[in-house]
Amino acid sequence: MFQKNNKKIFLTLAFFAVCSLAIAQKGKIDAIYSGIPLFDNNNNVVSAHGANIVKDNGKFYLFGEFKSDTSNAFNGFSCYSSKDLYNWKFEKMVLPVQKSGDLGPNRVGERPKVMKCPKTSEYIMYMHVDDLKYKDQYVGYATSKTINGEYTFQGPVLFEGKPIKKWDMGTFQDTDGSGYIISHSGNLYKLSDDYKSVTEQLVKDMTSHCEAPVIIKKDDTYFWLGSGLTSWERNDNYYFSAPSLKGPWTERGIFAPKDSLTWNSQSTFVLPIIGSKETTYLFMGDRWAFPRQNSAATYVWQPLLVTENSIFLPDYKQSWQIDIEKGTWSPSKMNYTEIQNTDAKAIQYSGNWSEDNSSKISQSDVKGASFSVDFKGTQVGFYGTSKVDGGYAAIIIKNKKGKTILSSTIDMYCKYTENALRFLSPVLPKENYTITVTVLGEHGNWYKKDGTQFGSTGDFVALDKVIIKN
Repeated sequence: MFQKNNKKIFLTLAFFAVCSLAIAQKGKIDAIYSGIPLFDNNNNVVSAHGANIVKDNGKFYLFGEFKSDTSNAFNGFSCYSSKDLYNWKFEKMVLPVQKSGDLGPNRVGERPKVMKCPKTSEYIMYMHVDDLKYKDQYVGYATSKTINGEYTFQGPVLFEGKPIKKWDMGTFQDTDGSGYIISHSGNLYKLSDDYKSVTEQLVKDMTSHCEAPVIIKKDDTYFWLGSGLTSWERNDNYYFSAPSLKGPWTERGIFAPKDSLTWNSQSTFVLPIIGSKETTYLFMGDRWAFPRQNSAATYVWQPLLVTENSIFLPDYKQSWQIDIEKGTWSPSKMNYTEIQNTDAKAIQYSGNWSEDNSSKISQSDVKGASFSVDFKGTQVGFYGTSKVDGGYAAIIIKNKKGKTILSSTIDMYCKYTENALRFLSPVLPKENYTITVTVLGEHGNWYKKDGTQFGSTGDFVALDKVIIKN
């Protein structure tokens, strides 16, 4: 992406982020949900973008960018762990902002990827290092003896004595244990046995674009995924295939339906979940929400259909489950009580709301306008419509004593009209609560290097229905 302080400060950030609860989770999430805030064990928003997942000793570890709502400057790399890919425990900021240097204040650090080196058993983290103008880029690396320990930044990965001067990057570990660095514009580098330098460039400038690169392998075929150059905006990601990492690589086109914008996301990693029966390929995509990248940016995790010579995301699964042992996945049904947006007894509107004549949604772009629902249950959420003129909404849940136990932010912008789940709370103790959703009167806009403007044209928040689990 183009547009994309000490240890104590970052631990504080992690525990008291924009989205936080005054109580810990009392129940467990039972599925993967896409496009909504994901909460950790402390009920803070999970902030791990440009991420990858590593399975180690029966546990999954998620590494990513711990974003800020105020700046694109490096804010540290986070680590979360999970046994089921649904419920995530915050481990620590495994690579906080350094006191000075290339990952110090007012620098850029993006797309952390971790691999365990088979030869040394050391954990190596790779990342894009840059300045805020994206004029000082290179692929850097950091090391740790344990997967969830604090990583020590080592500087650039060298090839023929020089740094690899690329921005968006990824990694790939083949079945023989060899490691590779992938970069934008179709470059592939083979790592040394200790994973700390490059010994060979296998592919050079395969394509003129292709950000957010990912490589996966099925049997004897390799697939190379990537996105177009649209800054924080989503686009129709595409892929290549080859019988060997050296090629020849053949462009195959997009891997989600045309104009779905890869279900409103940008590729960051694909995790093969190898079980006793099958292998499920977990596609991981980022749904950026510049500038509110910490509080409002979410994730699109979907089962990727991988055949002998093609890959596809045929439809959007709002919720689905994985059998880790078998390596299989299945759709998940959401069994909730529904309250339609027209139910004036259950939903209290404040401010100027109107009904869209075509879709029958309730919508407002007036700052401070809100809707509230009193309920008794263990979870609450709502479906809404994201549009080209969608904006940010603030969410607050209070208990019966009026104490705020959750605050969150969502982004209702999309280049096309999309009705889907926008928010689902963590599992709460069964009590009486009030959820209030307020129009912030703000929306995201950003510019590419050439001056092209992206983002929303308005501040609308649009409600379809509220859902409650008893």
